[in-house]
Amino acid sequence: MNVLEGPEVGFFERNNGLGDIGTRSSNLFRSSLLCLFHIFKQMNLSTLVKQVTIKSDGDVFHEIFRQRPHHISEMSPGCIKGVNLHDGEWGVVGSVIVWDFIHDGKSKVAKEVIEAIDEEKKSVCFKVIGGDILEAYKTFLITVHVDTNGEENIVTWTFHYEKLNEDIGEPNSLMDFCLTVTKDIENHHLPKSN
Repeated sequence: MNVLEGPEVGFFERNNGLGDIGTRSSNLFRSSLLCLFHIFKQMNLSTLVKQVTIKSDGDVFHEIFRQRPHHISEMSPGCIKGVNLHDGEWGVVGSVIVWDFIHDGKSKVAKEVIEAIDEEKKSVCFKVIGGDILEAYKTFLITVHVDTNGEENIVTWTFHYEKLNEDIGEPNSLMDFCLTVTKDIENHHLPKSN
C-alpha cells in the first residue's frame, strides 16, 4: 500500500507513480524519485510524502541536514534535544548519527545511517537502524529534499517504511514532527523584526 499526501496525491493515484510529482521539481529529481518509487514498491514499502514551503535560504536548509544536523537542537529546542555523531564524520555517507527528540510528548531516540547525499538535488537520505521508530517499523527511510527557487523554497519529506504488523498506524505524527522542525529551522533563519 502506498500512502501519499500533498499535491502529488492525485498524480500517484492516477498514474501509479509515473510522471510529474510537482511543477517545481527538477527532471533529475523526478527520475530518481520514480526509480526509487518502483524499487520500494517491489519491496512492499509504503510511502508518505509531504511538502512545505519555506522562505529562508534553501541552500542553508540543505547544508544543515547534510553537514550540521547537530545544530538543529538550537533551532528547534522544543523538538530536538540533541544530535550526536556515533560513527564516521558529519556530512559523509555511511556515517551514523543519533537523534534525541521529543515526539508525541515522549523522549525518543533514533539511530540513523546517512544513506545518500546529493548536492545537485539538495537531498539527504537517512536509514533508521535503531531506536524507538523501529519498535513499530521493520524498515524506515527518511529523505529530505529542498527545491530552491528564489525567496520561496519547497522542502519535501519522504518516508519509505514497512510496518511490523498491520495494527501499526501510518507515521503521520512523525511526518508532522518533521514539518514542525522544518518550520522551526525556517523561523530561526528569517530576519528578526524589531
